[in-house]
Amino acid sequence: MSGKSRLKIRAATETDAGQILDFIRALAGYEKLTHEVVATEADIREHLFGSKRVAEAVIAEWEGRPAGFALFFHNFSTFRGKPGIYLEDLFVLPELRGKGIGRALLAYLAKLTHDRGCARLEWAVLDWNAPAIGFYRALGAVAMDEWTVNRLTGDALTRLAGRAES
Repeated sequence: MSGKSRLKIRAATETDAGQILDFIRALAGYEKLTHEVVATEADIREHLFGSKRVAEAVIAEWEGRPAGFALFFHNFSTFRGKPGIYLEDLFVLPELRGKGIGRALLAYLAKLTHDRGCARLEWAVLDWNAPAIGFYRALGAVAMDEWTVNRLTGDALTRLAGRAES
């Protein structure tokens, strides 16, 4: 059986919500961020498959079993005047790495980006994750070293929101 016939990538469905959450937890474990995961299966169902979908996911199956996933959403480039796809999470089970699953997930998203008329596919990677950085560079990805990600959460977000005029 060839590698290609052993691998299937498909759009996630609502019945995958639990598996997606399992992948998120496994990714958080790898990134040493398990303490930050507060998402629930209900959250995944609501935001990926509910009436106001804000993200999508694809599932990679190896020999019929879940092997990995990619979770993504649309963003917009004002300079290009076109949407893009932002890859929030990409994860392949450790025991199945090296089989081309991660590359296939990214190729699937690249095709989806192209097919939807988007200008770019982008994502962030932790600066200590040398294997992922090397993998992405080998695919032709360019690090955006001049950009720094900023984030507001919790109390800081609440305080700033409180300053908005109604």
